[in-house]
Amino acid sequence: MSEQRQPGLQIDILTLFPDMFRPVTEESMLGRAGEKGILDIRLHDIRDYTLDKHNRTDDYPFGGGGGMVMMPDPVFRCLEDIGAAGRRLLYMSPRGRVLDGKMIREYAGEERLVILCGHYEGVDQRILDHWGAEEVSIGDYILTGGELPAMVLIDAVARLIPGVLGNADSAMNESVYSGLLEHPQYTQPRLYRDLSVPEVLLSGNHRQIDLWRYRQSLELTARRRPDLLAAYAAEYREKLPKEEQRILEEILTGR
Repeated sequence: MSEQRQPGLQIDILTLFPDMFRPVTEESMLGRAGEKGILDIRLHDIRDYTLDKHNRTDDYPFGGGGGMVMMPDPVFRCLEDIGAAGRRLLYMSPRGRVLDGKMIREYAGEERLVILCGHYEGVDQRILDHWGAEEVSIGDYILTGGELPAMVLIDAVARLIPGVLGNADSAMNESVYSGLLEHPQYTQPRLYRDLSVPEVLLSGNHRQIDLWRYRQSLELTARRRPDLLAAYAAEYREKLPKEEQRILEEILTGR
């Protein structure tokens, strides 16, 4: 009889600074997900795996150049110790593929992820080659290390794991996961400093509310992310209900 997979995701993080993660992973939704057993985040200090008496994990690069590079041995030893062979290893790097919704959904479907946080001028290339690491970036800029990008990735992935969010539908309904930027949101009071809530949201007509929100999302996406709107239109133009099709055409043609 085959063993059934338990719901949830295990994430192993290799880092020189494990204390950076605890305020993020032990609080709010991630902390509650850990308490429920939905998300299992394990921190591994790379310094614990160095054989150097000074716990050094870096050295000068061959060929010269500025900065230091993380040596292969402590990282190899750590990956071997946690049984990372055959697991999806992500290396947070500015030269990697930029993180997007498709990647996040893929990662959320894994049983286990291993994330390597680089530091200094990066890591010895042999680590990436031997372990088949995927290089992942969160944008075209450089940070001091991979810890903050790893936190961004973990937070985005965790939201898609069933049970992490209170509302099971909210993760897929929001922002780029639906293909569009999210519509504006309003709450109490109805009137604040002469600023009022749009009347349609108070009408009780849920169909009209949905159409208003849809139009707002389209307009916002057209202004801020026309690339997303073009991709959305290519994917859904012929699949939408007639009213949504009409609104989309109005936005695309500028009517």
